[in-house]
Amino acid sequence: MRDYTKIEAWKLSDDLTVAIYERTRTFPKEELYGLTSQLRRAAYSVPANIAEGSARSSKRDYLHFLYIARSSLTEAQYFIHLAHRLRYLSDADYDALLDQTKMAFACLHGLIQAVERESSKLAKGAALLTSGLILCLARFLPVSL
Repeated sequence: MRDYTKIEAWKLSDDLTVAIYERTRTFPKEELYGLTSQLRRAAYSVPANIAEGSARSSKRDYLHFLYIARSSLTEAQYFIHLAHRLRYLSDADYDALLDQTKMAFACLHGLIQAVERESSKLAKGAALLTSGLILCLARFLPVSL
């Protein structure tokens, strides 16, 4: 099991989530169950999925949750864009959130690539081991025609 609090992508997305909560406090009250809620949920889904994936025992499961985190980050990025177009976010707040989103994306992308490489190596190793085992067993098992 991995300690998710030491994962840089988790730290960056956690910081982004806190920033989004701070910026959305000033959104119109009629957006409380609309854009405010959607943006916050998309934001906290990112570190939550990184954390949940880090507790999984297989690389495949871990990757599944990292892919979900990446999708949630994309969703949050769109909601930030929409909030800016609706003038709920100032240019400065929009730029700051966009910068944080880009940093989280880059870090998450790097994490995904690293886990994919590890997963690929493990899959190749398992395939070689299985092939070797089958060849070894074939030597010792009688062949009947």
